[in-house]
Amino acid sequence: MGIDESLSVVNAQKKMDQKTRRKSIFGGVAGNLVEWYDWFAYSMFTLYFAKSFFPAGNQTVELLQAAAVFAVGFLMRPIGAWIMGVYADRKGRKAGLTLSVTLMCGGSFLIALAPTYAQIGLLAPMILLIARLIQGLSVGGEYGASATYLTEMAGKKRRGFYSSIQYVTILSGQLLALFTLILLQNVLSNEQLHAWGWRIPFFIGGFLALTVFYIRRNMVETESFKNADTEEKSGLVALLKQYPKETIGVVLITVAGTLLFYSYTNYMQKFLVNTSGFSKETATFISTCTIFVFLCMQPIMGSLSDKIGRKKMMILFGIGGVLLTYPIFSAISVVTSPVTAGLLIIAGMIPLSCYTSISAVIKSEMFPSHIRALGVALPYALAAALFGGTAELVALKFKQMGHEQYYFIYLATMSAICLIYFIFMRDQQKHSKIIED
Repeated sequence: MGIDESLSVVNAQKKMDQKTRRKSIFGGVAGNLVEWYDWFAYSMFTLYFAKSFFPAGNQTVELLQAAAVFAVGFLMRPIGAWIMGVYADRKGRKAGLTLSVTLMCGGSFLIALAPTYAQIGLLAPMILLIARLIQGLSVGGEYGASATYLTEMAGKKRRGFYSSIQYVTILSGQLLALFTLILLQNVLSNEQLHAWGWRIPFFIGGFLALTVFYIRRNMVETESFKNADTEEKSGLVALLKQYPKETIGVVLITVAGTLLFYSYTNYMQKFLVNTSGFSKETATFISTCTIFVFLCMQPIMGSLSDKIGRKKMMILFGIGGVLLTYPIFSAISVVTSPVTAGLLIIAGMIPLSCYTSISAVIKSEMFPSHIRALGVALPYALAAALFGGTAELVALKFKQMGHEQYYFIYLATMSAICLIYFIFMRDQQKHSKIIED
């Protein structure tokens, strides 16, 4: 074989490798989108089904009870992260991703078919709770497995860009849930939505999860997992004993990020209705537009991190959280124009995107491959459960007490604490433990 022919074979192999890489990344992120659609559908439709399970006669109390179930679902995420993080480290990223989407499928169908309080009394909220616990297990395992799979599949030079795809799919899942809500709001009457229309998105999520199950079964495994040290086993004791600084680091990176993320994307819809006074339809439209803009920010910020480093991005995020949170939320609480409300939300989302765009890669780069899925998933899930999962509950409780502004102070304070860590942390781009390109 001549030199030209050899070069042609090498170039063809490289193209095939890139094609396989992109195809595998697509398979991973498609499942991530469906996972988060199912997870956020609960929150997006809370305004319509809360009365079916918690007939309190007061909207804030009904939302509080539904938010409590949402928060309990978060408490299962650390358990899911622990179990499936170890599973993904020992059996493979592909196996972990397949298992997580299977659980989400079951949880979605259970909510779609759940009887109401009027039909079976207290058993109704119990069934809802069980479904959210199953979904919490699923999402707990999904984050670590998908973040690990995505960053291990990405090349070194564009790891920040590919990392941003994770939150693109998370936000796409939210948008899909919102688009479903908008469509149903225009097709069904308000009475129909409250009576049975809220079940439709959970049926959709269940069938989408079934589709992704088959997609993920055909994905390829990452080289990092194949090259992992088989003598060292992933486990909770090994994680805490050998990587305590990294574990604490993931928690501190996550705390402010998950609080502000759920405040701007998940709770904001209810804040616009319950505090600003917008209609449900207008609040849904504002949330849809701002989340779409937020989605578009992700690849831009991810690419920027490849150029200036992860640490600078996190510092920018921390500064934005400290300086902008209180004035932005205070302004939104009294605004009457949907356009102004949308612009204020986007202003808060700009620094937040400095975190979300690199969330997957900055955590994955901290751990060696044999314990990476668990190292990313468990501390993240703990922080998300304690802070992100309770964000809406805390906000509504402060409102019920008549001191809603305390929530804004809470967000800014946690941002300040995390900013101190960002200033002294190592730049993971320069000290990455992902050795494969």
